[in-house]
Amino acid sequence: MIKFSVIIPVYNRPDELKELLESLKKQTYKNFEVIVVEDGSSLKSDSIVEDYQKDLEIKYYFKPNSGPGQSRNYGSERATGAYHVFFDSDCIIPEKYFEIVNNRLENEMVDAYGGPDMAHPDFTPIQKSINYSMTSFFTTGGIRGGMKDEKKFHPRSFNMGFTQEVFEKTQGFSKMRFGEDVDMSLRIIEQGFSTTLIKDAAVYHKRRVDFRKFFKQVYNSGIARINLYKRHPQSLKLVHFLPAAFLLGTIFLLLMSLLSLYFLIPLGFFIIVIFLDSLRLNKNLKVAFLSIMASFIQLSAYGMGFIKSFYKRLILGQDEFHAYKKNFYK
Repeated sequence: MIKFSVIIPVYNRPDELKELLESLKKQTYKNFEVIVVEDGSSLKSDSIVEDYQKDLEIKYYFKPNSGPGQSRNYGSERATGAYHVFFDSDCIIPEKYFEIVNNRLENEMVDAYGGPDMAHPDFTPIQKSINYSMTSFFTTGGIRGGMKDEKKFHPRSFNMGFTQEVFEKTQGFSKMRFGEDVDMSLRIIEQGFSTTLIKDAAVYHKRRVDFRKFFKQVYNSGIARINLYKRHPQSLKLVHFLPAAFLLGTIFLLLMSLLSLYFLIPLGFFIIVIFLDSLRLNKNLKVAFLSIMASFIQLSAYGMGFIKSFYKRLILGQDEFHAYKKNFYK
């Protein structure tokens, strides 16, 4: 019996998929199948998948574009493993990942699990700076993603696994086009299934390759947080308001600096903290400087999306899709 069904939605990323499949080929634990679901791409990955037929038990499906959540469901409907495991196509998997996960699940059976993400040593300085901003305590990424109680962990789609029973009872991912993985985790917990964080089961996650794409991604995340609140009111926490507060505070300080430069002191202090903390973690001056820009983008973009969605959805009463229909990934 196959233990894990690895389900990978992909959209116009054949080169990244190749790196992901190469990392799966090198896994020390081999009892898994791979299901690649091409979500209406114009740059297809069929030839990439063909190259790995001898090395992996792999299947390839092409379907009309419907977004990542529905593509994951499409793969789950065709999976034969006891656990359905989801990776984003821009991930690279350490060779002992499935060995670690299998050992943990053999000792402690849970319905769903997740793991962290990190930057690969070969990632570009921009990618490393983005990874810093998304995981740092000082940008709220580390606060939102941190979890002292592993049993309350909310897995994310770049590194998520759950049982066939979970898929059947939850009916898989919703039709949300952003935040669908958080919605899935919340519904898993709401239906009484057990979850856990496997800290050692980390993946290398490229996220975005430039700041423009990163801005769009985080902006959509801010919008998605209000959409998630409408579906799961208990999910909105004080920490989710912090990026919006940062954005408004930054605008206020910049305007007041026209009267006195002393108002720039808080921003200067924040810049120094980000620089030193990133330098401590990454041991690279360029990454540390870029982390300043990435942090401002991460907080400001999330805050902008959050405020816009708050206004459109909670004040104007607009529906979920109209609120940010121009910002879906096409």
